[in-house]
Amino acid sequence: MKKKHTSQFQHHVASTRRITVSAFFRLRVLIGLFIVLASVCLALSGLGAFSALSATMAQAQQQNKIITNSKDPLLPNGFDCSKIHELGIDKQMNFRAGAIMIACGQAQRGGTSASSPLGVLSQFMKKLFSPLAYGGTDVDLITGTETFPEVSQSTTFSWGNPDNPDQIVVAYFDSRGAHANPINGSGASVSTDGGLTFTRLTAADGQSPFPNTGGDPVVIYNRPTGTWYTVLEDAACGYGLGGYKSTTPWDPSPASWTHYGCVHSSSGGSDERASGWSDMNPSSPFYGRMYVSWGDFGRGGNIFVRYSTDNGNTWTNERQITTTFIRNVQITGDLVTGDVYLAGMDEDGGCSSGCGTSRSNKIYRSTDGGNTWTNSYTGPAFVGACRSAVGYFCGMYSSPVAGYWRYMGGGQPAAYNHVVHYVYSARDPGTSDPGDVFYIRSTDSGVTFSAPFQLNSNTDPAKAQWMPNLSVSPSGTLFAVWYDERDGGGASTCIAGSNSPCYRMYARRSNDNGVTWLPDDAFSDVVSPLPAQPNQGIIPTYVSDYDYASALATKHLASWVDGRVPINGTYQPDAFTDREPVNTPTPTPTATPTPTATPTASPTGRFTPIPRPRPTPAPRP
Repeated sequence: MKKKHTSQFQHHVASTRRITVSAFFRLRVLIGLFIVLASVCLALSGLGAFSALSATMAQAQQQNKIITNSKDPLLPNGFDCSKIHELGIDKQMNFRAGAIMIACGQAQRGGTSASSPLGVLSQFMKKLFSPLAYGGTDVDLITGTETFPEVSQSTTFSWGNPDNPDQIVVAYFDSRGAHANPINGSGASVSTDGGLTFTRLTAADGQSPFPNTGGDPVVIYNRPTGTWYTVLEDAACGYGLGGYKSTTPWDPSPASWTHYGCVHSSSGGSDERASGWSDMNPSSPFYGRMYVSWGDFGRGGNIFVRYSTDNGNTWTNERQITTTFIRNVQITGDLVTGDVYLAGMDEDGGCSSGCGTSRSNKIYRSTDGGNTWTNSYTGPAFVGACRSAVGYFCGMYSSPVAGYWRYMGGGQPAAYNHVVHYVYSARDPGTSDPGDVFYIRSTDSGVTFSAPFQLNSNTDPAKAQWMPNLSVSPSGTLFAVWYDERDGGGASTCIAGSNSPCYRMYARRSNDNGVTWLPDDAFSDVVSPLPAQPNQGIIPTYVSDYDYASALATKHLASWVDGRVPINGTYQPDAFTDREPVNTPTPTPTATPTPTATPTASPTGRFTPIPRPRPTPAPRP
């Protein structure tokens, strides 16, 4: 069975659920146990796909760095390793690029080693008694069996059915088949009870119902036809973008999830960081239209968008959004007007020279259903969130490898009735705070934005906040969620793979379309350990690239990567989820800054909020 049953830690996680002690208060009890782990040294190089990968690496290094006789579906035979920089492989976030970097000796493999801090280590996690403002009971999306070390799940995309809010689908990267042949590196879990429970989709062959696909997961719902669509790295599209569709998403059989074709065919697997949005408003002039954005390193790292005007039967009308490399962050749409917004980020060379490099946010807008696009906003420079760097990428940790948990500062946009919202993360070079979460707001359809408003109230420079997501409901409530170290010990207790407290998901909400914000508070039930990356076939700096949140009329949906569950003594990445009801009371909020034509900010974009008391929580449905 799933590894949950093998650990005292997980037993107590399951037994210390949130309980209601009155009509307005909850008791959250976290009890950590001393767990002594014997030091482990995992000899993975002789296991199946890893042996093939090791042999391929040796060939790439010994035969003039040309990959030959590759048995890994992610590694193209004949690839010339000297062209990594020319083709932008070192800047790409897709798993094919990561496999190439490993095979060409330009990146280490994941997995633990003899020098890993997985020896004897124990940590007592204290009880925390406090009102609970946000969320219900965390749900582990990963059900069923797992085989170490193909146990990593992360990078989540959450979506719900507006006509049946009991139906929720969360897509994610799933390594259980990432190096199978054929590849199957995408996964999804489905709830039919409104998010109380989820089941990971598993076909008869033990894999997901999405064969020949990789990461960068997207799942959206086409309301006119009642059909769910996944958009994934698809081998049938040259590792461009394609996927599967279903009207009965809880059924993992091929009869339910059928391949619909390609959104975009790539000549060399150069597409990365796909995002998608579906217009589900019957009053919108573009009702039923579905949009997909991506970065294409086969064409200079530019951002492209395709959309479907016939409910997913065809994907045509490609539009080029940028003419130089801008990272595709996420795409969204206005729930009222049908306007479409795309968030990008100018990474200004990344972290090639280390932490402290600048970024700038960009917003692109289409008012005619994706036909034409304008760059409506370019924000002031800020310093990207960072603790360490390796190659092009920044990372939130320096151990177990430099640049661990690669992250470039992006977040997620949202829009409601011409008001555009965006969340992101920035570093403060003055205090060396590695990351805080900021929110900006536009009241003129993304042309001007407010000064940055800091969502996290914790300002301890040793405690990072990073990788936020944002959702807006049909009634204009906003919900932001992010990774937060304040309840852990900072980087000193974030020891990858060990039972030591590191981060918890925190959240903040607005009940008035971003005019004011309630205080921030915990969203997830436990302080999670920092998950290790035990899979040797995955680039070792990868933990999660993004979490895409969304909302229905009754609840906000958010998922994340969580390290609370061990396998073989290693606390590793699982995907968890929770939900926040829309109808909650309003304590005293904090106002968002007024938008200005030329917003000003410090290099970090820091805006210090007015301290407020914690809100009185409401009873949960």
